[in-house]
Amino acid sequence: MIIRFVKLEIRLQHIQEFKKLTSGEKEDIIAFPGCSYLEILQDVSNPSVFFTVSHWKSEDDLNTYRNSDFFQGNWAKVKQWFSAKPEAWSLSNHHRY
Repeated sequence: MIIRFVKLEIRLQHIQEFKKLTSGEKEDIIAFPGCSYLEILQDVSNPSVFFTVSHWKSEDDLNTYRNSDFFQGNWAKVKQWFSAKPEAWSLSNHHRY
């Protein structure tokens, strides 16, 4: 399993648009093959910072999503709202406690 963290910094004037967009698309993303979980988190001390956390069965599934028309259209819209370059990490869970 791949756990994907993406840090996004959104310009203040676009935060509400970002929240509306992501809340409306959460179910569509989870419906992609291999995606079993998605959460969007907002920093409590800096409202411009968001993290997406998603779980993917494999890196191939994640890449299929990232290469999809759905993702490309979403990313084209959201990247206009960035105040900093996004950061992303793909992690595997080797130990569960």
